[in-house]
Amino acid sequence: MNLHEYQARARLKAAGIPVPDGDVASTPEAVEQIAQRIGGGVVVKAQVHVGGRGKAGGIKLAADPHEARMNAEKILGMEIKGLTVQKVLVVPAAEIASESYVGVIMDRTSQRPVFMVSPAGGVDIEEVAATTPEKIFKATVDPRFGILPHQAMDLAFHLYDDIAQVRQAATIMRQLYRAFVDAGASLAEINPLITTPDGRVLALDAKLAIDDNELGRRPDVAELRDLSVEEPSEVKARNASLSYIKLDGNVACCVNGAGLAMATMDLVKYYGGEPANFLDIGGSSSPDKVVAALEIITADPNVKSILFNIFGGITRCDDVANGIVTATGQITIDLPIVIRLTGTNEEIAVEILKRAGFEALTDMDAAVKEAVRLAGEAA
Repeated sequence: MNLHEYQARARLKAAGIPVPDGDVASTPEAVEQIAQRIGGGVVVKAQVHVGGRGKAGGIKLAADPHEARMNAEKILGMEIKGLTVQKVLVVPAAEIASESYVGVIMDRTSQRPVFMVSPAGGVDIEEVAATTPEKIFKATVDPRFGILPHQAMDLAFHLYDDIAQVRQAATIMRQLYRAFVDAGASLAEINPLITTPDGRVLALDAKLAIDDNELGRRPDVAELRDLSVEEPSEVKARNASLSYIKLDGNVACCVNGAGLAMATMDLVKYYGGEPANFLDIGGSSSPDKVVAALEIITADPNVKSILFNIFGGITRCDDVANGIVTATGQITIDLPIVIRLTGTNEEIAVEILKRAGFEALTDMDAAVKEAVRLAGEAA
């Protein structure tokens, strides 16, 4: 789950990080009022869960409240990478002497948080990594102790020469790590972390990505979720206890098990197709889950064929087959469906599907090839 910038800024500020004051608004009139309260120049920033807002025209500087209102009229309602801007953040314009990047991310390989800093702030860290990787400096954190003072100081020396600014940055890194842990985050970053002409170090931007597995024990974080800016199909899948991610292809995949789902998508690509989604119905063969899965899949206009790939272990193939028959009986589907089942009770499952008018396969490669072929013919 991603937080909006204004939500992330609030959590960083609560952790003690120096963040300039600001407020969020959903109308141009409210933006003008906030700008009047702040005084002087302000920046109006679109609040959407994507990067590249500045390049898309979603971040604008305003010299006075009237200009702030005019900018808000342009930004509110605009689309950035498919997401409609419904709110903007209004913050004071800052005098910037330098821009740096500071972030902490959960590294799945080492199973530890890793700090990354760069003196090349203000741009996407991916761009820095691709063009000037020598400007990125890292430190792995032992979760038993958190980021140690000497680690934070060492990283800060890669950003600044002035010892006062090094100390400020080191303190901010320790505070950022605390915000990272308290939110159950998988990513926390400040980009840019700026210095001002008078030597202060401030966080101008904030990003927090929360591990969904942490939300059950952090209701204060879970209530920050903004469903209006999330992909509707992914919201529906989550409510149905399905693991679903929408992709750009035309072969829909409905699979039991995350590993098999990944392998299925790889095989679709291998045979020249493009997967339309990652969809794991889990170990349950409940018809309700299959109905929800098919409703989500068929709502995607890009889908040209549907591939069921089921490996029956603890989940019996005949239970899954009955679920598919029940689900397809409740929903009218005009798309070709390819079904592959193997494992526990696969012979019984094949017979159940045949009686319902489906051709059931047991070979995974053959099923994927057929789904790719049918999608290609319908494209």
